Amino acid sequence: MSPSHERRLAALTLALLAMLLAWDSSGLDMPLARLFGDTHGFALSQHAVLTTGLHDGARLLSWLFVVALTLAVWWPVGWLRRLHRIERLQLVISALACALAVALFKSFSTTSCPWDLAAFGGTAQHVSHWLRSADGGSGHCFPAGHASSGFAFVGGYFALLRSSRAHARTWLGASLAAGLLLGVAQQARGAHFMSHTLWTGWLCWALAFGLDACMRRCIARKRLSVGPPAPPPPPWPTPDRPPRPANPSTPLRG
Repeated sequence: MSPSHERRLAALTLALLAMLLAWDSSGLDMPLARLFGDTHGFALSQHAVLTTGLHDGARLLSWLFVVALTLAVWWPVGWLRRLHRIERLQLVISALACALAVALFKSFSTTSCPWDLAAFGGTAQHVSHWLRSADGGSGHCFPAGHASSGFAFVGGYFALLRSSRAHARTWLGASLAAGLLLGVAQQARGAHFMSHTLWTGWLCWALAFGLDACMRRCIARKRLSVGPPAPPPPPWPTPDRPPRPANPSTPLRG
């Protein structure tokens, strides 16, 4: 990745952060949640497609994909053979790091899910997810953990970028689409607000971007410490042979 491209991605990351903060201050989470729920709860909370297919099934598929990528670090197949082993390893590390970061963030969160709020038949109050004060619900609902089943793979964009920009963009688009789809499915059930999904996407992107920058710098530092390869030794000098003396017994001709 060129320095100019890295600066553009850094600017994009900061711009997305500003947009997310603007979303938080807009108060649009509740109006969107009311599209799917009311004071009686969320009608789609137990829908089979959303629970069995887009929740349980998608989560299982995501972990199977992680296992497949892990095996491909040592036994690559298809287009993965075009990647260096360190790039295939980056795919796995990035996905696991994103999933772990989202889960860790959720474990400290006091924010409750929409279906726990009094506005949707629960008991909790709607407060900002950046406040540490308890809202009266069960908490541990921010950011969206299930959306990370798709967003966690955005780091593949950076691993693929060095070999194929087209494949990198396709991978990024598929990861973003999967994360957004799973996030919207959870919002329809009342399990998350839209901001929960958007923050998960940004967190996974920022973490993958930072991890890629660290790996590139570590590889460059290692190459500098090793230094350039030593030049081959010069050929062994061949001693000059003295001229062969003339044989005195040979008669002169002329």
